[in-house]
Amino acid sequence: MAITVHCDIVSADESLFSGAVTMVVATGSLGELGITPGHAALLSDLRPGPVRLVKETGEEEVYYLSGGYLEVQPGSIAILADTAVRAGDIDEAAAAEAVKSAETAIANQTGEIEYSKAAAMLAEATAQLRTVQTIRKKLGG
Repeated sequence: MAITVHCDIVSADESLFSGAVTMVVATGSLGELGITPGHAALLSDLRPGPVRLVKETGEEEVYYLSGGYLEVQPGSIAILADTAVRAGDIDEAAAAEAVKSAETAIANQTGEIEYSKAAAMLAEATAQLRTVQTIRKKLGG
Protein backbone atom coordinates (compact mmCIF):
# COMPACT_ATOMS: atom_id res chain seq x y z
CA MET A 1 0.00 0.00 0.00
CA ALA A 2 1.35 3.40 -1.04
CA ILE A 3 1.87 6.21 1.44
CA THR A 4 -0.80 8.85 0.82
CA VAL A 5 -1.98 12.26 1.95
CA HIS A 6 -5.53 13.62 1.85
CA CYS A 7 -6.17 16.20 -0.88
CA ASP A 8 -9.15 18.50 -1.50
CA ILE A 9 -9.74 20.65 -4.58
CA VAL A 10 -12.50 23.19 -4.12
CA SER A 11 -13.70 26.22 -6.05
CA ALA A 12 -16.27 28.83 -5.18
CA ASP A 13 -18.85 26.70 -7.01
CA GLU A 14 -18.10 23.12 -5.94
CA SER A 15 -15.82 20.52 -4.43
CA LEU A 16 -14.12 18.75 -7.33
CA PHE A 17 -11.96 16.21 -5.53
CA SER A 18 -11.54 14.82 -2.05
CA GLY A 19 -9.43 11.74 -1.45
CA ALA A 20 -6.07 10.11 -0.90
CA VAL A 21 -3.20 10.92 -3.28
CA THR A 22 0.46 9.97 -3.50
CA MET A 23 1.44 13.16 -5.37
CA VAL A 24 0.11 16.55 -6.48
CA VAL A 25 1.81 18.54 -9.25
CA ALA A 26 0.79 22.19 -9.72
CA THR A 27 2.29 25.43 -11.02
CA GLY A 28 3.00 28.06 -8.38
CA SER A 29 4.25 31.60 -8.86
CA LEU A 30 7.88 30.43 -8.72
CA GLY A 31 7.47 27.33 -10.89
CA GLU A 32 6.22 23.78 -10.79
CA LEU A 33 5.57 22.16 -7.41
CA GLY A 34 5.59 18.44 -6.68
CA ILE A 35 3.95 17.64 -3.33
CA THR A 36 4.20 14.16 -1.78
CA PRO A 37 3.27 12.80 1.66
CA GLY A 38 5.55 14.24 4.36
CA HIS A 39 6.15 17.51 2.46
CA ALA A 40 6.94 20.54 4.61
CA ALA A 41 4.11 22.97 5.33
CA LEU A 42 3.68 25.36 2.43
CA LEU A 43 1.39 28.11 1.18
CA SER A 44 1.66 29.18 -2.46
CA ASP A 45 -0.42 30.99 -5.00
CA LEU A 46 -1.20 28.99 -8.15
CA ARG A 47 -0.91 30.10 -11.76
CA PRO A 48 -3.55 29.19 -14.34
CA GLY A 49 -2.94 25.73 -15.73
CA PRO A 50 -3.11 22.03 -15.01
CA VAL A 51 -3.02 20.36 -11.60
CA ARG A 52 -2.17 16.68 -11.71
CA LEU A 53 -3.15 14.24 -8.97
CA VAL A 54 -1.64 10.76 -8.67
CA LYS A 55 -4.05 8.59 -6.72
CA GLU A 56 -3.24 5.62 -4.50
CA THR A 57 -3.91 3.21 -7.39
CA GLY A 58 -1.43 5.02 -9.65
CA GLU A 59 -4.29 6.48 -11.71
CA GLU A 60 -3.88 10.15 -12.58
CA GLU A 61 -6.49 12.90 -12.74
CA VAL A 62 -5.88 16.31 -14.30
CA TYR A 63 -7.80 19.48 -13.47
CA TYR A 64 -7.62 22.98 -14.93
CA LEU A 65 -7.39 25.87 -12.45
CA SER A 66 -7.71 29.52 -13.42
CA GLY A 67 -5.59 30.35 -10.37
CA GLY A 68 -5.89 30.05 -6.61
CA TYR A 69 -3.91 28.86 -3.61
CA LEU A 70 -2.25 25.66 -2.46
CA GLU A 71 -1.90 24.90 1.25
CA VAL A 72 0.15 21.95 2.45
CA GLN A 73 -0.19 20.76 6.06
CA PRO A 74 1.33 17.62 7.63
CA GLY A 75 -1.76 15.50 6.92
CA SER A 76 -3.50 17.31 4.09
CA ILE A 77 -3.26 19.31 0.87
CA ALA A 78 -5.91 21.92 0.10
CA ILE A 79 -6.25 23.55 -3.30
CA LEU A 80 -8.51 26.59 -3.25
CA ALA A 81 -9.25 27.52 -6.85
CA ASP A 82 -10.78 30.64 -8.35
CA THR A 83 -12.41 28.33 -10.90
CA ALA A 84 -11.63 24.70 -11.60
CA VAL A 85 -12.80 22.04 -14.06
CA ARG A 86 -11.83 18.49 -14.83
CA ALA A 87 -9.48 18.56 -17.81
CA GLY A 88 -11.72 16.11 -19.70
CA ASP A 89 -14.58 18.64 -19.50
CA ILE A 90 -12.67 21.37 -21.38
CA ASP A 91 -13.64 21.82 -25.04
CA GLU A 92 -10.33 21.90 -26.93
CA ALA A 93 -11.78 23.63 -29.99
CA ALA A 94 -13.36 26.35 -27.84
CA ALA A 95 -10.06 26.87 -25.97
CA ALA A 96 -8.14 27.15 -29.27
CA GLU A 97 -10.72 29.65 -30.56
CA ALA A 98 -10.40 31.67 -27.32
CA VAL A 99 -6.61 31.83 -27.86
CA LYS A 100 -7.12 33.16 -31.41
CA SER A 101 -9.72 35.67 -30.22
CA ALA A 102 -7.44 36.96 -27.46
CA GLU A 103 -4.48 37.23 -29.88
CA THR A 104 -6.67 39.24 -32.27
CA ALA A 105 -7.78 41.52 -29.42
CA ILE A 106 -4.13 42.13 -28.49
CA ALA A 107 -3.22 42.94 -32.09
CA ASN A 108 -6.15 45.36 -32.39
CA GLN A 109 -5.77 47.04 -29.00
CA THR A 110 -7.14 50.54 -28.58
CA GLY A 111 -6.00 51.25 -25.04
CA GLU A 112 -4.13 49.94 -22.01
CA ILE A 113 -7.27 48.53 -20.35
CA GLU A 114 -8.22 46.54 -23.43
CA TYR A 115 -4.66 45.22 -23.71
CA SER A 116 -4.63 44.06 -20.08
CA LYS A 117 -8.00 42.38 -20.49
CA ALA A 118 -6.91 40.67 -23.73
CA ALA A 119 -3.61 39.56 -22.16
CA ALA A 120 -5.49 37.99 -19.24
CA MET A 121 -7.87 36.26 -21.67
CA LEU A 122 -4.90 34.95 -23.65
CA ALA A 123 -3.16 33.60 -20.52
CA GLU A 124 -6.29 31.77 -19.36
CA ALA A 125 -7.15 30.35 -22.80
CA THR A 126 -3.55 29.20 -23.33
CA ALA A 127 -3.52 27.52 -19.90
CA GLN A 128 -6.78 25.70 -20.73
CA LEU A 129 -5.37 24.52 -24.05
CA ARG A 130 -2.15 23.37 -22.34
CA THR A 131 -4.25 21.40 -19.82
CA VAL A 132 -6.19 19.64 -22.60
CA GLN A 133 -2.96 18.82 -24.40
CA THR A 134 -1.45 17.43 -21.17
CA ILE A 135 -4.34 15.04 -20.69
CA ARG A 136 -4.29 14.01 -24.36
CA LYS A 137 -0.57 13.15 -24.16
CA LYS A 138 -1.23 11.13 -21.02
CA LEU A 139 -3.93 9.13 -22.80
CA GLY A 140 -1.58 8.52 -25.71
CA GLY A 141 -3.65 10.23 -28.38
